[in-house]
Amino acid sequence: MASSTKYANILKPLRIGNTVFRNRLFSAPTGLYDLTPEKAPTDGYIAYYERKAKGGCASINIGECNIDHEGVGSPNSYEIPDLSEHKWNKEALGKLADAITRNGAVATIELQKTGRIKSDTPGQMLLLSPSDGFHPYDSRVKTRAMTEEEILATIDAYASAAEYAKGRGFGMVMVHAGHGWLLHQFHCPKSNRRTDKWGGSPESRCRFTVGVVDEIHRRCGRDFPVEVRISGSEAFEGGYGIEEGVEIAKQLDGHADIIHVSCGNLFSPGTDFHTHPGIFQQEGMNVKYAAEIKKHVKQSYVATIGGLSDLDVLEEIVATGKADIVEMARGLICDPDLPLKAKSGREKEARKCLRCFKCVGQDYQDGRLFCAINPASGKEREAARVPQPKGNRRVLVAGGGIAGMQAAITARELGHDVILCEKGPALGGVLLCEKEVPFKKRIGEYIERQKYMLEKLGVEVRLNTEVTPALCAELKPDTVVAALGAVTAAPAIPGLDGAKDAIAVYTDPALAKGRCVILGAGTTGLELAIYLASLDREVRILEARSAKEAPAGTYAMQLRNYGLQVEYGVRAEEILPEGIKVGGGTEGIIPCDTVINALGRKPLWDEADALRDCAPEFHQIGDCLRVRNLMATTSEAWTIARNIGCY
Repeated sequence: MASSTKYANILKPLRIGNTVFRNRLFSAPTGLYDLTPEKAPTDGYIAYYERKAKGGCASINIGECNIDHEGVGSPNSYEIPDLSEHKWNKEALGKLADAITRNGAVATIELQKTGRIKSDTPGQMLLLSPSDGFHPYDSRVKTRAMTEEEILATIDAYASAAEYAKGRGFGMVMVHAGHGWLLHQFHCPKSNRRTDKWGGSPESRCRFTVGVVDEIHRRCGRDFPVEVRISGSEAFEGGYGIEEGVEIAKQLDGHADIIHVSCGNLFSPGTDFHTHPGIFQQEGMNVKYAAEIKKHVKQSYVATIGGLSDLDVLEEIVATGKADIVEMARGLICDPDLPLKAKSGREKEARKCLRCFKCVGQDYQDGRLFCAINPASGKEREAARVPQPKGNRRVLVAGGGIAGMQAAITARELGHDVILCEKGPALGGVLLCEKEVPFKKRIGEYIERQKYMLEKLGVEVRLNTEVTPALCAELKPDTVVAALGAVTAAPAIPGLDGAKDAIAVYTDPALAKGRCVILGAGTTGLELAIYLASLDREVRILEARSAKEAPAGTYAMQLRNYGLQVEYGVRAEEILPEGIKVGGGTEGIIPCDTVINALGRKPLWDEADALRDCAPEFHQIGDCLRVRNLMATTSEAWTIARNIGCY
């Protein structure tokens, strides 16, 4: 198959010194805490990054590495001194770099130091700060301005860390000078109030970072690429804007080989939504910072980042000169094969990141990066072991929702003959209702992607076909996979049968008339409230649970933006013509015109049980087993389908 010319700009190679980058798509640091107690990368960690390299990216950044024991960002991240003290850690890090490099990518490591933003002991004096002051979140913790000797020692530490990384086989380092870390603190006029040569003008405030880059080049060679991440804007009131970001970039021009333009200061409230755009933000919202900096930079390459994964968008960024390089984190967790799919003309197979933050949330819980729609993410070693079924099976999948489609795709990929039956007129299940919601656009695109894969793989799809014991007797499947879904729950609340189903309102918002009250503040209720508020509906949200489970992050921000708040501890006792009779923390009648039921979903257990004895092998998956999120459903469908006929 000839190489695609549709994405010629992002597929064009780039050379820095003696290093060739095979295209303009870089894998940005994601953070992954799957380390041994000695802080060496585990086999799972190595497999995660090796899989990215196999997918075709030019550079694979393995993430955060502390340059010394002080100012550690995460207790689970690498520390160069620890690695140098243990032979097995050296070997493991070298093994990781080798796994990336021999698959054609440049192995990259992020070097960082936290400065004034990290203290493990309340009241501890922090020595690493541009100026005297206090920790941003803890006024008990004082900071002291670094002496020039400490600054010079830190420059040396960065260079030593880079030398160590190069010695292990890494082909580039990224110096983190954004997001609120130490070097960024020197860039920022608000935190750097020095009057010596390390503060004052942009040239003086950037002298530290420039010194780091130059010393790395001196010690590692001018041909050894150094990437520097900066915040093009701090993106909050009182922080610096793009004008200051341009001045920072101008000081780095010609010193850094790549100026990697992010934004935000993670230690100022609210900026994480800019640094890591979510479902409510537009794709490419941060490209403008790189584009403006690109106008002023003459010698260094410029990279952009921020919630990007649409190949057409990536191509437009490079083709129009907004940036030379596009970096992705979540986009490549979702689909590590984006570069290969772009090159081989398989863009219809590409998964586009939902920006749902399931990956990041799971990372904080157990140190692995799973994805809502890529079931192999976080399970790279398992995915590499292709199951060997004991002969091809005739597989009947009942239900064409997310679980059913994934099970059918996976089973067909393993060589089984698959029939997928959907009771309704369209594939997609319950998530079909969200395809026209602007901030859930990617759900519709994902459903279309799955439909395309079913067709390409040759899965027989039968719509308007209910799987019954009689149909099973006719088709004689070896395996039945029940993925029948769930229905809206109906608690014993008098009058609730007259309420509107949240799914129906998603599909047709015109059903929400006048004063609307949503019962239930789960994800469905919150997102529906935000959607209706964006359509200028009057909305209230009632939740019987306590406020301990209040929404946070991007949901909390959107609720504030629309003037919405969840009324916790309020229990609906009866639906009356004039409104809702409530109890709990609030008692009385809440007047409303439309009551919307978002109280959860009930699995179709009985319907699944009816199919249990219709084939020698039976599996019950997805919401008809238990209602869970998209990530759990997709992962289960993939895993069960891989087991068909193997045992």
